[in-house]
Amino acid sequence: MSAHAASPAELRDRIEAERRGQPFLVLREDDGPQRIVDLDPAVGRFSIGRAPQNAVDLQWDTEVSRLHAELEQIGGEWTVSDDGLSRNGTFVNSVRISGRHRLRDGDVVRVGRTQIAFKAPVTEDSRPTQVAGRRLTLTDLPPLQRKVLVALARPYKHDEFAVPATNQEIADELHLSVDAVKSHLRTLFGHFGIEHLPQNQKRSRLVAEALQAGLVSVREL
Repeated sequence: MSAHAASPAELRDRIEAERRGQPFLVLREDDGPQRIVDLDPAVGRFSIGRAPQNAVDLQWDTEVSRLHAELEQIGGEWTVSDDGLSRNGTFVNSVRISGRHRLRDGDVVRVGRTQIAFKAPVTEDSRPTQVAGRRLTLTDLPPLQRKVLVALARPYKHDEFAVPATNQEIADELHLSVDAVKSHLRTLFGHFGIEHLPQNQKRSRLVAEALQAGLVSVREL
């Protein structure tokens, strides 16, 4: 899969999928449009492969087997398994799997040349109601907070399935202390009303919200 940055519209679709509170997949048809596949727990099993009969059909990828792998919900957790179905193997976070592998939010499954991001957002039913107001603009953020946002998002320049920069990486780039970076991020989480999310989710969500809102552009990264 070639390097690709998600468009603002695609980021908006991902944010909406996260707000539904159910696990979902994000993938791209080669260099074509983004696809989001909701993992309905009532279905429980999704096949992945090149044949059009698969729930996740990858007809464009000639390195994918007709039936390549399966996603299955077991005990409330989503897993991926290959079990010898494919010729070229299935990888999770660049490691080839054998048998069944439990998926965690943010894992990237690779089959053939296709990368598939697994997202397992928490439900937002308990999210506090925000006071209605205008959308954040560039002038609402102090320059240093915006620099922290750009540094956080930098890994996404060439990889839409990247993970945000660590606090230490941001601190090194901006010549700040890690505590100062944490303080700025806490403020930013509050600005976007995502401080209640798990730590790994709110960092990636902050990047998506900032890019979608135009507070950070891919060109800056």
